[in-house]
Amino acid sequence: MLAGKPYLQQIELKRDEVPSFKEYPFNIPAIRNLKTLTFHPDVTFLVGENGSGKSTLMEAMAVKLDFSPEGGTKNFQLSSADDISPLHDYLRVSRGFLRPTDHYFLRAESFYNVATYMDSVGYLKSYGGKSLHARSHGEAFMALLTVKLRGDGLYLFDEPEAALSPHRQLQALRAIYDLVKDGSQFIIATHSPILLSYPGAKIIQFNEDGLSEIKYEDTEHYRVTKMFLNNHQGMLHHLLKED
Repeated sequence: MLAGKPYLQQIELKRDEVPSFKEYPFNIPAIRNLKTLTFHPDVTFLVGENGSGKSTLMEAMAVKLDFSPEGGTKNFQLSSADDISPLHDYLRVSRGFLRPTDHYFLRAESFYNVATYMDSVGYLKSYGGKSLHARSHGEAFMALLTVKLRGDGLYLFDEPEAALSPHRQLQALRAIYDLVKDGSQFIIATHSPILLSYPGAKIIQFNEDGLSEIKYEDTEHYRVTKMFLNNHQGMLHHLLKED
């Protein structure tokens, strides 16, 4: 762990300024119960069911940190959607004394838009000199991890496993490890039990009760995957049986 990390220490919801906890996004249980969220100096994972607020909070943190809501570096400012939540206006961020020299927000659902913009401006050298659209989605993600990101960085990833095979997820795990050794901090929203296995990471669960830290082996991602692999025939029989 690099002295001076974490770059991003914590976020706090300015609860006294929230107009209503009955309106989106403040009515999402994890957001409604958010007070202060403290990050690990190396890797913090956000986990939870679809709709639990992970991506909403990731977007708000990214916008608060001056990223485009579409993703990319801080120099990249593109917004093709007009449905950005106001949550970022109600967050307070606490930073460490050491500032990162590299930044990136990876948002799986809008990475195509980022790739299109990179092609349009011809800024491909830092991605290996090849169009991201000339690669598979997974290859483009891996080019980002292994070529674009330089280390000493603050990286926010929203569901990076979306385009990655299990083998590629293992490669991504190694790339994250190398970047952490090079002084980087990651905050990652994910459903991947492979990525979640990163040693020593902090895992924050989003559910109906709010936010809580959880052990890897206690995550639903680990338990369901293990259960299925240990008895896939029995689970399939139960799931697919006729009523």
